[in-house]
Amino acid sequence: MSKVSISGNASGTGVFTIQAPSSNTDRVLTLPDEAGTVLTSASNVAQKGVPAFSAYQSSSQTLSSATWTKIQLQAEEFDTANCFDSTTNYRFTPTVAGYYQVSGSVRVGDFRTNVIASLFKNGSNFKNIGSDIANDSAQSSGSALIYCNGTTDYVELYAWISSGQSLVTGSTYTYFQGVMVRAA
Repeated sequence: MSKVSISGNASGTGVFTIQAPSSNTDRVLTLPDEAGTVLTSASNVAQKGVPAFSAYQSSSQTLSSATWTKIQLQAEEFDTANCFDSTTNYRFTPTVAGYYQVSGSVRVGDFRTNVIASLFKNGSNFKNIGSDIANDSAQSSGSALIYCNGTTDYVELYAWISSGQSLVTGSTYTYFQGVMVRAA
């Protein structure tokens, strides 16, 4: 296995190491001809993993008219860093500071009601991600990019409907997902 090590930098500290893969395949590392930072896996991401989850509603939930209601997502398809609570708070609390692409979808049983899906951050309405004005689908979905500090920030899926309805359950109708795009 080939290895190149260069010690020191402009401030006289640090180690720069490049290690070849164990295969006989040639690899090329191309660095940009500009000042800046080359991003690699941050140590906290390497230790904790890249948070990603997908949860959906598996039990029926009835929403009240004209009020924001937190969606209860009881089933997880995956949760790579154990950051989604599917039993108590139904929220995503990532343990790595960074930028997250978060999406959700809400579908109601009656096609004659208006529905709005929204992402709440730390208990407050952060981004309305979709709305459906009483048409054929009665489904509201969308996504947003959200910064989370890795300790106290959390994101939840909420819905507002014009008349009381039950949500349609299942992984294709009422769901909540998120993935880290970049560490902070």
